[in-house]
Amino acid sequence: MRSYGRIIGIGVLVIAIIGIGAGLYYFFYKRPAEAPLPTAQPAGEPGEKALPAKEIPFITLPSLNQSDEWLRKRAKDLANYPKLAEWLKVNDLIRRITAAVDNIAEGVSPRAHLGFLAPQKAFRMVKKGENLIINPQSYHRYDRVADVFASLDAAGVVRIFQELKPLFQEAYRELGYPHQDFQETLIRAIKELLGTPIVEGDIALKEGVISYFMVDEDLEGLSDAQKHLLRMGPQNTRKIQNKLQEIAVALGVPENQLPNPQSRAK
Repeated sequence: MRSYGRIIGIGVLVIAIIGIGAGLYYFFYKRPAEAPLPTAQPAGEPGEKALPAKEIPFITLPSLNQSDEWLRKRAKDLANYPKLAEWLKVNDLIRRITAAVDNIAEGVSPRAHLGFLAPQKAFRMVKKGENLIINPQSYHRYDRVADVFASLDAAGVVRIFQELKPLFQEAYRELGYPHQDFQETLIRAIKELLGTPIVEGDIALKEGVISYFMVDEDLEGLSDAQKHLLRMGPQNTRKIQNKLQEIAVALGVPENQLPNPQSRAK
């Protein structure tokens, strides 16, 4: 287990995508698309006037390079997400999030891309008898993240993500995936996190040369991405996984194809 200090909450990754989109939903309806091919209309009665076509409002998304400020201006009006404006002060937001999703889908820690979302309080350990365990108080560093995430509407999240997808897809191409669908990678990342066990009780640690490791070999064998979610604590992990399941289903993933989070008593 690598350094515990200032570890990023994995749930923030999706919150970043959702939080940005939630603010934008009230400012635009859809990105302009190519004009649809004309379709045959049923003939009306002689002398009947055709009804005018309904106009669909839209706004053009900015370029990827110019998207940061555009997102920040709208996010600052989010009364329900005051922390979001602080999170959005860094540059290349969509590129960072896209790279983090790719990392998680591969089981890799996303901290290199989401360091700006690290909790302010340090990770702590505590002695319990002869054992060294994760201090349960450390889990509370992620309470805000988990509560905000759990409050979001999954169907709205997916609708908003689809609106922003062209920018995420462009950033994904820049990472060297010219033909892959970013949404498929997002689903793989969600499944990776859903495979994280929910550990009820103490998690024992052992000291290594420069860091600490979990005594339980099954937990230590989890991917780095899963370990980050595990360290958010059982209550926060459960909240985030429940919402991730809802989002995956809203993305069109059959529920029986999703990992079923398992609780483990220690």
